Amino acid sequence: MDRGEATEMIISWLTLSIAFSWNLNPYQFLYTLPLSLVAVGTAFLFHELAHRYAANMFGYPARFIMWSEGLLLAIGLAVLTNGRFVFAAPGAVYVFGNPTIRENGIISAVGPLANLIMAIIFYLLAFLTGFPIFYYVAKVNAFIGTFNMLPIYPLDGSKVFAWNLGAYLLLLIPLAVLAFYI
Repeated sequence: MDRGEATEMIISWLTLSIAFSWNLNPYQFLYTLPLSLVAVGTAFLFHELAHRYAANMFGYPARFIMWSEGLLLAIGLAVLTNGRFVFAAPGAVYVFGNPTIRENGIISAVGPLANLIMAIIFYLLAFLTGFPIFYYVAKVNAFIGTFNMLPIYPLDGSKVFAWNLGAYLLLLIPLAVLAFYI
């Protein structure tokens, strides 16, 4: 990873963290910002690095490219809804080469899979310890994973769906349950 890519990932991480912690009450915002930095750090960074790693495992170069409009939309919607809705599309890992539908499906699936694993780990930690930060980290991971599984191009879900409906459902259902029902 070069310095430019790392910078774009850090800018995206910080911007999403602000969006997830946005609140007009400055005390509430300052309290939730460190929590969001941890939650979004695990959700966003592991998600994107998983895509990059999978692409490299298939022999394809890959790079995270920030989407400035997506970052502005994340902040804008967070401000307009006072933090009730975040559009989490800060950029994406672009795979260079010509992966097959199967390879592209697997590369796309590993990001939400990383979110699912992190959500399960942090829900278990929340249950075992009672610490609210673990619940928050789990919830953000489940939300980002679920959002990315929407079958709308260019989100991951569209590529996983095109590759394998079973794999799509195996990721979407537990992510959605963890995001909206726990």
